[in-house]
Amino acid sequence: MTKKTNNEVVQDISPEMSQEEVDNILRKYDKGSNFRVLSGNANKIVTIILLSFSLFQLYTAIFLGMEPMILRSIHLAFGLSLIFLLYPAQKNMPKDKIHPIDIITAIIATVVCFYIVVFYKDIVYRQGLINTTDMIIGILAVILVLEAARRVIGMPMVIISLLFIAYAFLGPYIPGKLAHRGVDLNNFAQHLFFTTEGIMGLPIGVSSTFIFMFLLFGAYLEKTGMGEFFINLANSINGSSPGGPAKVAVISSGLMGTLSGSSVANVVGTGSFTIPMMKKLGYKPEFAGAVEATASTGGQLMPPIMGAAAFLMAEITNTPYFTIIKAAAIPALLYYFGVWAGVHFEAKKLNLLGLPKNEVPKFSHVMKTRGHLIIPIVLVIFLLTKGFSPIRAALGAIVSTLICSAISKDTRLTFKDLINGLVSGAKNALTVVSACACAGIIIGVVTQTGLGLKMGSVLVGIANGNLFLTLFFAMVTSLVLGIGVPTTANYVITSTIAAPALLMLGVQLIPAHMFVFYFGIIADVTPPVCLAAVAASGIAKSEPMKTGVQATRLAIAAFLIPYIFVHSPRMLMIDTTPLLLAFDIVTAVIGIACVAAGLTGYFKTHMKVIERLLFVAGGILLVMTDIKFVSIGAILVIAEFLIQKNKFSKEKITAQ
Repeated sequence: MTKKTNNEVVQDISPEMSQEEVDNILRKYDKGSNFRVLSGNANKIVTIILLSFSLFQLYTAIFLGMEPMILRSIHLAFGLSLIFLLYPAQKNMPKDKIHPIDIITAIIATVVCFYIVVFYKDIVYRQGLINTTDMIIGILAVILVLEAARRVIGMPMVIISLLFIAYAFLGPYIPGKLAHRGVDLNNFAQHLFFTTEGIMGLPIGVSSTFIFMFLLFGAYLEKTGMGEFFINLANSINGSSPGGPAKVAVISSGLMGTLSGSSVANVVGTGSFTIPMMKKLGYKPEFAGAVEATASTGGQLMPPIMGAAAFLMAEITNTPYFTIIKAAAIPALLYYFGVWAGVHFEAKKLNLLGLPKNEVPKFSHVMKTRGHLIIPIVLVIFLLTKGFSPIRAALGAIVSTLICSAISKDTRLTFKDLINGLVSGAKNALTVVSACACAGIIIGVVTQTGLGLKMGSVLVGIANGNLFLTLFFAMVTSLVLGIGVPTTANYVITSTIAAPALLMLGVQLIPAHMFVFYFGIIADVTPPVCLAAVAASGIAKSEPMKTGVQATRLAIAAFLIPYIFVHSPRMLMIDTTPLLLAFDIVTAVIGIACVAAGLTGYFKTHMKVIERLLFVAGGILLVMTDIKFVSIGAILVIAEFLIQKNKFSKEKITAQ
């Protein structure tokens, strides 16, 4: 049989959906992909603005000499004006030309943001006193940010922001512990737009520095064909093993997710290839969609970028960026191992084989042709470990990407690619700019009213001071607040509302923030909304809720691990030793594998209900770091292992 190339394999496996269908699914579930496709002079003008945006950000990153408030104002001016030019106000508006109202709105947004740039010294000298013009500008800014969020992110983020704004004005009329004195329109406008506590606060500050540079880095990596490399690499590692295509989805989506800021975009990007592969192999549509949704969502938890939330977490917690990604590494890897194990046991249960050897690319060939694309990613991590700032590390990575791409003809970037990379980087930043500006409104209300501490007191009060119950309520709160919200804003909201309750009960800073971040992200696969699972079901042609339930099962590690690292931060590499850390990792890996097997109902052979319970209970206890729980878990798991071994031997003899 003639050996097929990887492209031929793709053509054989993925004719189920046209590119147009895939694009429609992306636009339906990821509003950030629903931008206008312009032509003619309008396209040229918008392209010039996008280029100018990227060049401005590169200039400020290289020279680092601009006042933060002015930098943020210009960054927001570019972001808002481009959103109004590229995203139509209504679905029924034409997408090949810009409506005059959008042009006017873009101009107003630019004027509003540049008001701070022009009158910066005057605003500083007045020390918080604002005039009527300032108030009008501040109110306009809030309205424009909310409208931009509606167009790019959708109504969930806008509704949450409006609820916070309502809380700011209705404080005196709210009963109980959440009551406050209320704010007037002057103070509201001043605090939200003319200080670094609101729209121009920390989220937009991080967006205007670290995040933009890493998005530009990701845009250039994409131009080199990194996505194809990740899929081929995953295929070469796991393609021929039992259930190979599903494992390919886990690995490739995890790798892509490290650079992607959107679970849904990742689902559609890799799922259009992996989901048809899984279905062809024999997986049910619901399971195939669930695998892709779970793997894609986990990319937001994976260092070094974590959907851009890593930079925000570093700033909000005042913790070195490298400490954040170091803490996130083991939980993220355990999460993916849990998904991989679920896929493996499902494949064994259904007796599914992998791809034929002749259809799997060789690892050596994959690394030889595109392996050099890993160098920039390795360089980023190396520079961060050496104490370079994230912005300098990102600049170094961009330069190394351009150099490394020239090594091979297949990956070499042309001048057109360089320009398109700048345009794509700026376009990819628009969702983040909108989310961060909108998150700034929420932070502004929280700092002005003290809502964070009040909400923390309420959660602790409902739980009567019990840590486990407080964790549970914080989990539910984070799952609800994370529905349909982009990663950056998701983290800002959950860390502002849910994290203070954990800190009040003595939970360490990083574990508390990581806990709420995990559950805010995992909302993308948790029913009833489960946006990533719903998007995957569109590709798999499966029932959305069944896909969401399957995705929740596969993501079980994400529901266990946060509780563990809150009680024992050793898993986050906090207050541990190499020996203790190694012990925790080994027991956690075994435990998660047992939980996955128990939930699937298969290990060496099929399990009865009591056997499944033994494996799940034993696995959960093994994940805990307390030696007493680990010992009991080991006994349960060993007992079930012996039962499975005995059953398997009998079945083997019977079969002979």
